[in-house]
Amino acid sequence: MRKIAAQLTTYICRRNPIQNVQSRNLSSLSGRDELALEQEAERKIGWLLKLFFAGTASYIGYQLFPYLGDNLMQQSVSLLHVKDPMFKRMGASRLARFAIDEERRMKIVEMGGAQELLNMLVGAKDDCTRKEALKALSSLSRSEEAVGALHNAGAIPIIRSTPDSLEDADIEKYKSSLMKRFEDLRYDVAS
Repeated sequence: MRKIAAQLTTYICRRNPIQNVQSRNLSSLSGRDELALEQEAERKIGWLLKLFFAGTASYIGYQLFPYLGDNLMQQSVSLLHVKDPMFKRMGASRLARFAIDEERRMKIVEMGGAQELLNMLVGAKDDCTRKEALKALSSLSRSEEAVGALHNAGAIPIIRSTPDSLEDADIEKYKSSLMKRFEDLRYDVAS
């Protein structure tokens, strides 16, 4: 069978050698071109799928996250009630990240987050917990209304009585920024 196929191939090549050379040259060029086109098509389809996935994820996130926002803030405030300092630090850290605009800062204050952060600061036994509480309070203090709520909750004596840390300079930084914020808004920090 192979002998017949080989004889047939040589017969066809002898019959029209010029056409055979041209077809071989065209086929080798088109093979490379086909491979390049195929790779480009795969890349474009890959990008199309990535864009479709990103668009779908963005749409779902846009629809879902507004419902999670208040819920996550409430959970973060609830973490401040737990006795374990690690959970308190997690709650304070999350509240610091949520306090990005006036509306969210006031929402945290309305949920009792400011008072719980002050309670956390009073009961903190380690520098990490104090630092996270002060950081969250500092984030809340960017709002004048939140500073007023902190003042009414007795924040100035609590912040002032917070011990300084020899190991963590951020505690002193947050304390001084909070006290400066109270001074800037004309609250009596001397008492």
